[in-house]
Amino acid sequence: MFNFLKPAPSVERLSEEKIPATYKRYRIQMFISIYVGYLIYYFVRSNFALSKVYLLDQGFSKTQIGFVASALGLSYGISKFVMGNVSDRSNPRYFLAIGLILSGVTNLFLPNATNITFMFILMLLNGWFQGMGWPPCGRIMTHWFSDSERGVKMSIWNTAHNIGGGFIATVVLIGVSLFGTWKGAFYLPGIIAIIGGFIYIVFARDTPQSVGLPPIEEYKNDYPEYDVEVEDAESELTAKEILFKYVLNNKFLWCIALANVFVYLVRYGVINWVPTYLQEVKNFNPKDSSIAFALFEYAAIPGTILVGWISDHIFHGRRAPIGIICMIGVTIATFIYWKSSSPIAINCALASIGALIYGPVMLIGVSALDLVPKKAAGTAAGFTGLFGYMGGQVLAEMLMGIIVDRFSWDGGFILLIISSVLAIFFLSFTWNTHNIKERANA
Repeated sequence: MFNFLKPAPSVERLSEEKIPATYKRYRIQMFISIYVGYLIYYFVRSNFALSKVYLLDQGFSKTQIGFVASALGLSYGISKFVMGNVSDRSNPRYFLAIGLILSGVTNLFLPNATNITFMFILMLLNGWFQGMGWPPCGRIMTHWFSDSERGVKMSIWNTAHNIGGGFIATVVLIGVSLFGTWKGAFYLPGIIAIIGGFIYIVFARDTPQSVGLPPIEEYKNDYPEYDVEVEDAESELTAKEILFKYVLNNKFLWCIALANVFVYLVRYGVINWVPTYLQEVKNFNPKDSSIAFALFEYAAIPGTILVGWISDHIFHGRRAPIGIICMIGVTIATFIYWKSSSPIAINCALASIGALIYGPVMLIGVSALDLVPKKAAGTAAGFTGLFGYMGGQVLAEMLMGIIVDRFSWDGGFILLIISSVLAIFFLSFTWNTHNIKERANA
């Protein structure tokens, strides 16, 4: 590993009177850094969904487009797990930025691919670089925010998905107009990502100890419940310890990882086909379909924050109950989106799906962090992401494209509804996970 990617060393602790103000400033700075940094990651990920209509005009079939899009989920899922393990032993200040910059560069090449195979390879690369985004954010979140506040803080941070995913509709329209070609849907997001990566390096830091502050557990007097001695909590773990002691033998991580397959299948099966479905079947124009696309993402902002608050304050850290409630709502809203012919009802259904689906997405991520020591946070998040993207997003792209081509959109929506039910099934196994942890540590 390059030396600059290694975790930043601890420095001499600041005097006691300086710690509160400095900690407060850095917590805000770190939160904004990972929020904006991850938001921009979505500019060079979600733009492909909005480019599908242009690609269809270029003569590509839905099966071909789904095949290319599946490459993102395939490589991203593997990368999120592999790079998650690497990120647990890296400095997130540089790790996240490198992935963002490389993803931006890849997007500059994507619209100039001469055939489906080359486009697929470029999308594989893009997915791999995308896998360098979430894990360092998880590392930063566990080092700068304590266990009892993480549900709310993560739910707020998670809205970066939605701001990025929603605003990309505007960025794509500006890019196409600015460059005078559909290729601008890739050029402008790519340029923003490259610039954003360098700005992130300026403001981000690694651990509190690297800037002279005490560990977050000491500062907040809020120690986690996992079975690790407090004095060892700041020790860097080996890759073997992380994988075999804290991740692969954790049955609850396996349950939420399997649930993640179907949560992601619904999430991407809806959002990544919104422009295509609305324009083909519901007779929306490009502008109205872009607005509907943005509604899905923006509605998730209050929904996700509310879900995080409920999981912390009403269910006392139990993530599964509210996750299951959300997926029941998603099932109903998906059915309405499928069957309704009213533009108002369609937009309301899409907004409802967005408001509800990101709750389980966020909660599965928080659960992964809750269930392991903070030095294993990136790997745990990567493990659930491996299932979500390799299973969920790949199926949402490839399988949805194939099913819609062969069995019409009705077949695609039946797949989404079945997936919602299976997500509920696997989440139910972790209904009392937090209570089990409390009894185990009593």
